[in-house]
Amino acid sequence: MGRMSRADSPADAPSVAVTTAARDGAGQARVAAGLRTAIQSGEFAPGARLVEADLMDLFGVSRAGVRLALAELAADGLVERVQNKGARVRVVGIAEAVEIVECRMALEGLCAAKAAGRATAAEHAELRGLIDRMRSAAAAGDALGASELGHQVHRRIQEISGQVTAQRTIERLRGQLVRHQFRLALRPGRARESLREHAAVVEAVVAGDPEKAEAVMREHLRQVARALEQGAYPAPGFPAPRIAGMAPTPGTPAR
Repeated sequence: MGRMSRADSPADAPSVAVTTAARDGAGQARVAAGLRTAIQSGEFAPGARLVEADLMDLFGVSRAGVRLALAELAADGLVERVQNKGARVRVVGIAEAVEIVECRMALEGLCAAKAAGRATAAEHAELRGLIDRMRSAAAAGDALGASELGHQVHRRIQEISGQVTAQRTIERLRGQLVRHQFRLALRPGRARESLREHAAVVEAVVAGDPEKAEAVMREHLRQVARALEQGAYPAPGFPAPRIAGMAPTPGTPAR
């Protein structure tokens, strides 16, 4: 019987397992972060297939790392597994989208109230600056640009509030609404309506009025929920923004 080499020694097995686990863990983090950004930015459309082999090549990670990442994103509600078809970006229907917005009403109302009691003069100026940029985008007909600036207003109010738990939860919820957000933003007249609503929230925060800030934030999101319920946005065939190599939603024209 040949002499066992040091590399084959059972004593080295734990270190090999630890190295493999660390590699898979790093791969999981890379894939999860990349896919989360792509899904939340609308680059991967709802319904788009997520093929493990393609993701392994794209991110340069092991199959185990990809599977761990997909499981993580499934727990966050961004990905779903379909029997005999693998994983895909989860499709959120109108009824669920309205429920998500209603949950955001409570959380973002809380953040607005807290921000009103904490915001500094510099942060007041920053928020008003975002509204000025949003106004310019709306006037120029840049609906998606105005929508992104509106999101920045929400994010800064959450950050100013100091409510980290609420902010983390809101971001998870918002990520599930990307398709609806793009389509709603493109509804004729929505950019100006959204501008008025965001401006009212900012002025309440700047005035240091927690009660009013919470009320106007809730009202803003109530209007979003109402528009979703009414289906007041472009038809389902309208394509979401797309990047090279992205699998489009079945039935959705590529551009």
